[in-house]
Amino acid sequence: MAYQSVELKDSISIKKIVSVHYFQYMSDFSFPGESHDFWELVCVDRGEIDAIAGEGRLTLKKGDILFHKPNEFHNVLTNGRISPSLVVIGFECRSECMKFFEGQLMKIQDTEKELLAQIIIEARNTFSGRLDDPYQEQLIFLESGASFGSEQLISHYLEQIMIHLYRRYFSYSLPVNTGRILPQGAGGGNDTFNRIVRYMEEHISEQLTIERICKDNLVGRSQLQKIFRDAQSCGIIEFFTRMKVDTAKQMIRDNQMNFTQISDRLATPPSTIFPAV
Repeated sequence: MAYQSVELKDSISIKKIVSVHYFQYMSDFSFPGESHDFWELVCVDRGEIDAIAGEGRLTLKKGDILFHKPNEFHNVLTNGRISPSLVVIGFECRSECMKFFEGQLMKIQDTEKELLAQIIIEARNTFSGRLDDPYQEQLIFLESGASFGSEQLISHYLEQIMIHLYRRYFSYSLPVNTGRILPQGAGGGNDTFNRIVRYMEEHISEQLTIERICKDNLVGRSQLQKIFRDAQSCGIIEFFTRMKVDTAKQMIRDNQMNFTQISDRLATPPSTIFPAV
């Protein structure tokens, strides 16, 4: 019997990104509002906002996600009390199913939050400029070139978010997906834990702070500390230091640099990674 291939169909296809922002508004931030010919995703990571969508006004709290359809006037209003953090992504999509997202206020689960975090990470690997500038109107590719596959991952992660939300809210014949394969405290199997470890591996030559790790990975400080306490019985900075020590040991075994050079490469004092020296 001869093998035969089948063609895979795209239910949602996103090939053009207009904007990727992750920033924290001041509690009294004021934005004049706008309309444009592409879709815009707004997700509240922390705090709350009021969103103007056409003639309607909605309150969005942590975990809420809203899609503004093309040419819909929209605006973000802070309440003067809480400084919200938002993920905003502008994109073009002509897939038929997008009509279901018009005017829908939805909740993201762990799966979509992880995917949003991955989009932010890959956007930093692809584009120059600041992702925390809400007035940036054009994405500029890095002069050094995007990381291999990063552009494709951005579109794939965004498509996955849309597929998960569609299945949960509009495809009622499918079982509800909890978005979690393992329990939150399942150590090395935790998605957030694995993602942040990969992030630290990529930044092993830097001096990371808890604040920067939280900001770059869309995770709260207390949640971050709990994840590493549960998984490794230590704080995240202690874990990062252990990673540097292990990296230094490997570099010593490679026998290509001396202690001072290794210390400089890892941006860490010699007494930290070579306590016996």
